[in-house]
Amino acid sequence: MTTATSVRLDVPPPGAIARVAIGDFLRRAAARDPGKTMLVFGDERLSYGEIDARVSQCARALLAAGLSPGDRVATLCANSPDFVVTMFGIHRAGLVWVPINIALAPDDVRYIIEHAETRYAVVDAALLARPELRALLSGRPGRGLVIGGPGSDAPQGFTLFDVPVAAQPASEPEVTIHDRDIAQIMYTSGTTGRPKGVMQSHLAVVMAAFANAIELGIRREDVANAVLPLFHCAQHTFLCTYLAAGATTVLYTGFEAERMLAAIDRERITFTFALPLMYQAMLEHPARARYDTSSLRLCLYAMAPMPESLLRRLIDSFCPQFMLASGQTEMYPLTVLFRPEEQLRRFGAYWGVTSILNDTAVMDDQGRLLGEGEVGEIVHRGPNVMEGYYKNPAATAEARAHGWHHTGDLGMWDKGLLLFRDRKKDMIKTGGENVPSVKVEAVLLRHPAVANAATVGLPHAHWTEAVTAFVVLKPDATADEAGLIAYCREHLAGFEVPKAVRILESLPMTATGKIQKHMLRDRFRALYDDAPAVAKVGA
Repeated sequence: MTTATSVRLDVPPPGAIARVAIGDFLRRAAARDPGKTMLVFGDERLSYGEIDARVSQCARALLAAGLSPGDRVATLCANSPDFVVTMFGIHRAGLVWVPINIALAPDDVRYIIEHAETRYAVVDAALLARPELRALLSGRPGRGLVIGGPGSDAPQGFTLFDVPVAAQPASEPEVTIHDRDIAQIMYTSGTTGRPKGVMQSHLAVVMAAFANAIELGIRREDVANAVLPLFHCAQHTFLCTYLAAGATTVLYTGFEAERMLAAIDRERITFTFALPLMYQAMLEHPARARYDTSSLRLCLYAMAPMPESLLRRLIDSFCPQFMLASGQTEMYPLTVLFRPEEQLRRFGAYWGVTSILNDTAVMDDQGRLLGEGEVGEIVHRGPNVMEGYYKNPAATAEARAHGWHHTGDLGMWDKGLLLFRDRKKDMIKTGGENVPSVKVEAVLLRHPAVANAATVGLPHAHWTEAVTAFVVLKPDATADEAGLIAYCREHLAGFEVPKAVRILESLPMTATGKIQKHMLRDRFRALYDDAPAVAKVGA
């Protein structure tokens, strides 16, 4: 006799019927409304149906190039419709996306390509003007696609993106994808100075997108912006959120205050995600009064709390609702949010409440969960956690100690809200980028005149934190601050170069010889108090 709860042993498991895959966002939205505008990029307006078909063509072109599900594909691309097609084409083909920050120094690009063992690359033609990058790509992975530019600009082994993609049919390839398959490896700067590859599954990204849509109230009728780079987890997760809801995305290659104001007015943008300095630049732009921002219903900001005076001005004259979001690549964002109703009640480094997707707690070094008012490490649990660090089991085990994901951030609960206190390790967050302090220090210590060095992030109106170095010179050695900055510029990416270097007679040290960076932060906290915020930021 068979009951309603019996299990039929001859029935296969759900398999493809129940699959969870990032590339399915687009197909489902296109099936609902193929003619709806998905992307606005300058004068281009591309529908869900058009993008969906091109994504399938891209997926087929990648598979036709000899790639197999699980192979890694690197991208070195600025925001563009073809970049969007590429990332979703990689996902749809069951390949692993390895996005690379286009501002990284060539040595870090080489490290990522080699460490991830990428077999293919998609790169913007404009970046090939950098001879060292062109030579690197020609050597490894040695083949791929070039977005934009004439065919003569493609390195040996590379072809123009449009040619093989346009040659493929627009039907979706049949690829088996499991929810915990690795969808992407995003490299985030590590405290050792070398980037760490964060492996994220299809399930983690999909769950984050759906939770974000609920938390932010994103609807089909929304028009949202994408101004931050899509190779970062924050903008990528929000693009997925917009697609999950079937909303329209206005895409930019970088931030320029008046251009964004004009787009808010012209496209009637309802949801904006930007950095505090970007909101300030728009609010204070001389042409601000010419543009109507009344369509905005919610503005999200990240990377740092908003200064009280700026927040009050923005709520009064730019948008009635602001929200702070926090997260990290390892725990696909967002994980914590400071809601609109709390914005003018409490000020300081409040991160707010946990997302509906996560558990959040504060833990001491022994794994004990702490209560109200006790400072410890912020930890999370949830389906958006990483699968681990690629080829780094030791770091993975450390991040999973005591059965929680460890963020490396210190915080405490204050009347039900999470309050950020400090970083457990000295990562500097500047202009939306992560800079390991030890990486800058390692460069300075290679200078023949430097005996010791320490790098910290100091408050800055434009950069949020400014990379700032302090050095002690060797006896009888000579060097000046400008020369040390120039030396750093030769060995570091632009965003990693210190904004200032101070030569000191000694660095504050503990009895055991460790540099006391908190004393440097306290002593020089006001170093950039007079620094202006600027109105243009390159992505």
